[in-house]
Amino acid sequence: MMVWTVILAAVLGTAILSGVLGMTGGLILMGVLVLVLPVAAAMIVHGAVQAASNGARCFFLRKHIQWRIVPPYAAGAALVVAGFAAATVVPDPGVVLMLIGAFPWLARMTPRFAALDVRRPATAFACGVTVTAAQLFAGASGPLLDAFYLHSSLDRFEVVASKAFTQTLGHLAKVGYYAFLVGGAGGAIEVPAWPLVLACLVAVGGARIGTRLLARLRDDRFRRISGYVILALGAVCVVRGALETFG
Repeated sequence: MMVWTVILAAVLGTAILSGVLGMTGGLILMGVLVLVLPVAAAMIVHGAVQAASNGARCFFLRKHIQWRIVPPYAAGAALVVAGFAAATVVPDPGVVLMLIGAFPWLARMTPRFAALDVRRPATAFACGVTVTAAQLFAGASGPLLDAFYLHSSLDRFEVVASKAFTQTLGHLAKVGYYAFLVGGAGGAIEVPAWPLVLACLVAVGGARIGTRLLARLRDDRFRRISGYVILALGAVCVVRGALETFG
């Protein structure tokens, strides 16, 4: 009960945060889950809760979703899931966390990354490939995903709504991969049903609160705050990945 109390509190707080910024909550939640659950179980709980949270944001902000991003993103994501399914790998996330954390810093320091506008089909496809791979490897991909929206002209509602839809697809793929493919190859992965359902409901409530708070932000403040937050989280990812890999 104590473990699930901690998880539910983390789910609520991170769902609110993601509802405001469209990111960061999943990364923080993953950090909490891997401290209290085995890796495969943490991936399943994280995927289910984040799918509920992102799916709720999709519904609340559905008129702002940029649907032209979805087909190339989904194609890239499907390619990665097929590759992972063929290999049936449970990865060590340390190196991937370092790469995820470094990406937003590179995106701001390297002029070439200015071309990463997710509205372009080729960029959306690349986003689907890299972000889905990061989700399956490390469980979360917020700093990496942000780089593809950094140079777009989308407003804050369009950013949060579009991220939420594509992230819902990625988290559902992650649940399927770890629950069915990895579970089938390496034995059953036990996750209690009723706390997981409760966590998903809490995530939906947190998403609702977060999207309400989003309406109080201006676009310029949204971009400034989210930029600072994603760089800070990127640094945390690099440090945590280094500790897991070399510590």
